[in-house]
Amino acid sequence: MKNEKPEFSLEDLNQKSFVQDEIITLAKENSPRLLNKFRLVHPDFFERISAIQPNLKNSELIFCIYLKLNLTTKEIATYTFVTPKAIQNRKNRLRKKLSIPSEMDIYKWFNDL
Repeated sequence: MKNEKPEFSLEDLNQKSFVQDEIITLAKENSPRLLNKFRLVHPDFFERISAIQPNLKNSELIFCIYLKLNLTTKEIATYTFVTPKAIQNRKNRLRKKLSIPSEMDIYKWFNDL
């Protein structure tokens, strides 16, 4: 019987956890490095969004990252130094650009992407 390597080692899982923690930290700091780091770790995420709407600005892509990370309106407002109302407006504009139905939960949409 051959020794088969498990699909994910404990080291791989720790590395993924570390990278995810780093992305969340960059989001909380509203760091300009967030977009590039997220793009390196999740390139397919941007391919799927670009297939739906290729003309999103970097600021809109960063906002998509916040939604993909399941950050609440209040958390996003705090990290980006704007009001929750402004975040709500951004969500609505993004919904329209990405053709997300109003009855669909935007967080579920991003999780399913």
